[in-house]
Amino acid sequence: MLLCPVIRKLQHRRVVLASSSPRRQEILSNAGLRFEVVPSRFKEKLHKASFATPQAYAVETAKQKALEVAGRMHQKDLRAPDVVIGADTIVAVGGLILEKPVDKQDAYRMLSRLSGTEHSVFTGVAVVHCCTKDGQLDTRVSEFYEETTVKFSELSEELLWEYIDSGEPMDKAGGYGIQALGGMLVEYVRGDFLNVVGFPLNRFCKELARLYHAPRAPGAPPRIHYDSIPAVDTFEDLNDAEGGVSDQAPANGGLEAGGAQPRAPHTRDAPDLNGVRDSQPPLPAGLLGLMDGFKASKVLLTACKLNVFDVLKDRGPLTAADVAREIGASVDGTERLLDVCADLGLLQKADGGYSNTETASLHLVSDAEQSLHGLAAYLDGPVWGAFTHLGRAVREGATWIPEPLPQAPHKQSTEATLQFMRASHGLSKLTAHHVATAFDLSPFTSACHLEGCTGALAHKLVQEYPRLQVTVFDLPEVIELAGGFQAGAGPSERVHFVPERGLWRAAVHGVSESWTRLSDPSSGRLPPADLYVLCSLAHDGPDHRLHGLLRRVSRSCRAGAGLLLAELAPAEEEEEAGGAARRSPGLRILGAGRPPRGPGQYRRLLQGLGFQDVQATRAGDLLHVVLGTRAPP
Repeated sequence: MLLCPVIRKLQHRRVVLASSSPRRQEILSNAGLRFEVVPSRFKEKLHKASFATPQAYAVETAKQKALEVAGRMHQKDLRAPDVVIGADTIVAVGGLILEKPVDKQDAYRMLSRLSGTEHSVFTGVAVVHCCTKDGQLDTRVSEFYEETTVKFSELSEELLWEYIDSGEPMDKAGGYGIQALGGMLVEYVRGDFLNVVGFPLNRFCKELARLYHAPRAPGAPPRIHYDSIPAVDTFEDLNDAEGGVSDQAPANGGLEAGGAQPRAPHTRDAPDLNGVRDSQPPLPAGLLGLMDGFKASKVLLTACKLNVFDVLKDRGPLTAADVAREIGASVDGTERLLDVCADLGLLQKADGGYSNTETASLHLVSDAEQSLHGLAAYLDGPVWGAFTHLGRAVREGATWIPEPLPQAPHKQSTEATLQFMRASHGLSKLTAHHVATAFDLSPFTSACHLEGCTGALAHKLVQEYPRLQVTVFDLPEVIELAGGFQAGAGPSERVHFVPERGLWRAAVHGVSESWTRLSDPSSGRLPPADLYVLCSLAHDGPDHRLHGLLRRVSRSCRAGAGLLLAELAPAEEEEEAGGAARRSPGLRILGAGRPPRGPGQYRRLLQGLGFQDVQATRAGDLLHVVLGTRAPP
């Protein structure tokens, strides 16, 4: 349903939103706009002092975001979309621009400054109309901003830190989200509420109405200027092709010979019995992207397997011939691989050759502090092989995870276990800080991390909490190999590795089959602890296995002990690109077959097992973390 009639004029154009914000996606989707999501790679490093006003900074940032996406899509497809929408939301108080806080102390400084005062929320919006002329991109930019005044109540120290500890401020401009917990801090709002959420829909529709009105013919009555969104019948004379937003648009200012209105691209007009024009639906760009998406994954995994990013570490730019020589491959094949990696934003291509992007340096170089190179090898090996035979798994009712290896020599079995551990270690290091700091765990003095694998989270926990002792509880073969991952892990005297005797897991069979004994409520008690931690296991495997494990944890917990769960965020909150927000199955790294559980499901589950005061919070961009306390029997 099109809630704003003017949005109908964009219905048959290729519209791109240059933002990964789920809030902007939701606002525009609810208004009936069909669009693709291509997050901008524009580095938001404009010098704020060079702008006369905060709103000018927001508008320029929005424009640069949109232009970057338009240029990149034109370079990649040799044809730009019809319309690219860019937006940037900032909070300003006393002329000072507040963006996203870098840490909890920064969030505290921002929220303290806003406490008891009025501040302005500006959203700059740029609408870039694109067309291709003689192979060159031509753009016309329409830009505007909206201002909303927000007043905070006087905030106590306790309330400030309680909100900061929820994790919500960390990815929000100004350190708060008005549509969620942050709404409790707000005394009043003067202006467009959706502008504070992230996109001024009302002003956007007014601007579209202004942009898409047909030029006034000589002698025609003056055009009406609207202070509100016009009714449907006021748009009957809108010109679909004005402004050259499509390659097929005529160049005569909007009217073809005889005064007939031109058709929108890909539209087949056919009045029905009610006189309403029926039209062919737009091309399913999102669906086509899903069908073709495996190619990008395979390019990334292959580049990791060939150590392309290691070759370019601290050495770029290198030519394709240089890289080919280092990895032992053909020059032509290497150049094609490097070009696609550049298109995917993994490499930078310049006249001098190729070099790593910041993302590649951080996560794809094998010895980087937060490297996911081991995860890439695991996905390219057993996981890719298992999904190649997904049809058979569906027919036979098997799990969508790597099949266990046949009886193999010990050396092969050990290497398979190491491959799994490298993948788990990379993910754990990436998320450990978010899990460890999601709640204040300082009241606990001992913890047991079930399936703690290499101990990456355990070391982060003892680093954050000086009084805490952590036991890593896992398979004997995992405990035996974990020592090879301890280099640079920090203090280890408070981290202890304990094997679960009799516990088995077939090599690289994945998490859901690994806890056959551990998830059996009849098994023995777990190591004593004030806090039990479940991370990599909780979101994988069938419900009955998780319930069995949680019952065993509940039985081992004394009154007042805690249970900390980390879970991949539900699909509707995912912020990755791809149209309507959704979670890619590929993010469920170590297993598949069931959507991730949300905090509400865990809250009900833990309360049913005797846990009370169950709290949930968002940690980083990937996780929800849940903490419950065992009630007295």
